[in-house]
Amino acid sequence: MEYLIHIGILIGIYSILALSLNLTVGFTGLLSITQAAFYGIGAYVTAILLTSYGMNFFLSILVGMFISGVISFIIGFVLSRFDGDYFALGSFGFNIIVYSIFLNWQSLTRGPLGIPGISKPELFGLDFNENIVFLGLVTIFALLAYLLSEFIVNSSFGRVLKAIREDEKVIQVYGYNTLFYKLTIFVIGATFASIAGAFFASYITYVDPSSFALSESIFILAIIILGGLANNKGAVLGAFCLIILPELLRFVGFSSDIAAQMRQVTYGLILVLLMLYRPQGLLGEYKL
Repeated sequence: MEYLIHIGILIGIYSILALSLNLTVGFTGLLSITQAAFYGIGAYVTAILLTSYGMNFFLSILVGMFISGVISFIIGFVLSRFDGDYFALGSFGFNIIVYSIFLNWQSLTRGPLGIPGISKPELFGLDFNENIVFLGLVTIFALLAYLLSEFIVNSSFGRVLKAIREDEKVIQVYGYNTLFYKLTIFVIGATFASIAGAFFASYITYVDPSSFALSESIFILAIIILGGLANNKGAVLGAFCLIILPELLRFVGFSSDIAAQMRQVTYGLILVLLMLYRPQGLLGEYKL
């Protein structure tokens, strides 16, 4: 039962991450490869505030959202002036910079040693140390993220985002300030990711730079491509599939000598086949 609860918590955390990136990539068409950076910022802010200053977990989430929002505003202001591959390369570079800061600013982040001893949330005397209770909390936040994402994309603001994705120059002709819309959604996505980072740090009770490397951003991007771009249900489905699939492969009867390698090969083969025969993803409305 504890194992299933653990998987459920990870699915909830990655659902928030997938929803956050889908707003930027799926609905706005901005190929961002930097979500792990904001995920890491949220995790490290929570880790530092809880271990060094004894701050309440929920307050640390707000601080992490604020810091991620400010940083994403600055980075997004620069990136929003680029399109396509240049935007992707810029976001790629930002992720590497943030990872390097986590790794080398040892007086703040403890570098490769990481930050241990992160406490679980507590609110009005209710302790979230039990994983089943923690799962309930993560599920609530994932549901709120889903509902907020649905509200955004179904609003007039969301319709402009989709128009930017289809043809930015046309929407500019009608007088829309596309820089404002792209920057706003980039900041919203970053703050969502920081929430996921806070939950990850508190659940694992330890953070180190390896959890927020470039490969993590690529993994989050794979989630929304598999689940389906421009579809919030697809983002959640993609998180479910890519978290549960490696776990299911543990029960396939591979020889112990090659089990780990064969699981990776099978995992990769399934993704390749899906991309070949369903390039828009399982529930997708748009493909890159």
